Amino acid sequence: MSIRIDTDRLMARIFELGKIGGLPNGGCKRLALSEEDKAGRALVTGWFQALGLEVHSDVIGNTWAIRPNKFGNTERPVVMGSHIDTVGTGGLYDGNLGVLAGLEVIESLIDAGVETERPVAVAFFTNEEGARFQPDMMGSGVAQGELDLAEMLASVGIDGMSVSEALDAIDARGDEPVGALTPSAYVELHIEQGPVLEVEDLDIGVVTGVQGISWSEFTISGQACHAGTTPMAMRHDAGVVAVGIALEARAIAQEFGTPQVATVGRMHFAPDLVNVVPEEARLTVDLRNTYEEVLKKAEARLFAKAQALAEAEGCTIRRQSLARFEPVAFDPDLVESVAQGAAELGFKSRRMPSGAGHDAQMFAPHCPSAMIFVPSKEGISHNINEYTAPDQIAKGVALLAKVVLAQAGPEQTLPGTQQPAIAQGATS
Repeated sequence: MSIRIDTDRLMARIFELGKIGGLPNGGCKRLALSEEDKAGRALVTGWFQALGLEVHSDVIGNTWAIRPNKFGNTERPVVMGSHIDTVGTGGLYDGNLGVLAGLEVIESLIDAGVETERPVAVAFFTNEEGARFQPDMMGSGVAQGELDLAEMLASVGIDGMSVSEALDAIDARGDEPVGALTPSAYVELHIEQGPVLEVEDLDIGVVTGVQGISWSEFTISGQACHAGTTPMAMRHDAGVVAVGIALEARAIAQEFGTPQVATVGRMHFAPDLVNVVPEEARLTVDLRNTYEEVLKKAEARLFAKAQALAEAEGCTIRRQSLARFEPVAFDPDLVESVAQGAAELGFKSRRMPSGAGHDAQMFAPHCPSAMIFVPSKEGISHNINEYTAPDQIAKGVALLAKVVLAQAGPEQTLPGTQQPAIAQGATS
């Protein structure tokens, strides 16, 4: 008996989902709880239903489909999943691969007539990206009790609509309560979104954990005045403070060294005129580190410098935390299962942390969790040119199937018969 992964079928689904919110030059824009997300949810849920899976949605729109075990039980499934929302200029693979690969594993089990000791499920989670609503990993965070439901429903997006309003606008609010999905284990396949695997000519990243993330928004208030007539010593320039904060963020990353990173992703001046000193500036700073204590030191230095810069310029400053997640370590036994599975399949791999946040980090405190990375061409992601080759995807899905079967327990076969095996990249 063998389980044959149909890579052609998987790739066809990736491309079909990518058409929803498709952009003129490639990639797609499917912001969380948008009309495009509604269409994407309908497409993927339709694929779930076509396989006869038991489909559920919870109060924040997380959706999952369960294949019962050999006894008809659906409790505490082994869950595969990720997200199908994208950033504004997203690619076809980020998040989507993890969901559709999980679907492919389940369909391959069905095709082969293989039943499992534990139920197996595939899920997609609401607003993983944090591109429309903040924080990111919202749906999985609520599902696992890491984020407060009421606070997340009240979160207002970049377009002024709340999560609660957006859920109702696309009829995505489900009936299941928070915590309805209780995995026995969680495994997420994802593109690396960085260059390491490609540069080192490796097939698989065995993910050991996820960096801690700190997102802050600074609002600086100064005084608007004429750019030509106001002496430099008499200015209260909010823009100067904002730029100083951005330079300090870069200095922190350079001085702390790897794995510290820092990014200023948004900056806006008001009144935004060429000949007026800015009276207000807003900017975001994204700090990340694998070690919590180092991340705290980076935050403390940045916050103190921001306050000092504002005082020196005679401005006032406010800071709002947009997201804060501590570093997460994945289950050592499940990580080892990924590493051993890669070796048994003949794949070249290395252990590595994730620099990006993922839904898996929300499950890690509550059940054995792990991630599998496949290479990203030139390390590009959150970009319309995001790409992972089909043969690389096939290896990732084969490993996903192997790890999930080890957790779910394939049906017992008669003495002398062959246990289920995985054939990657095969077509039916």
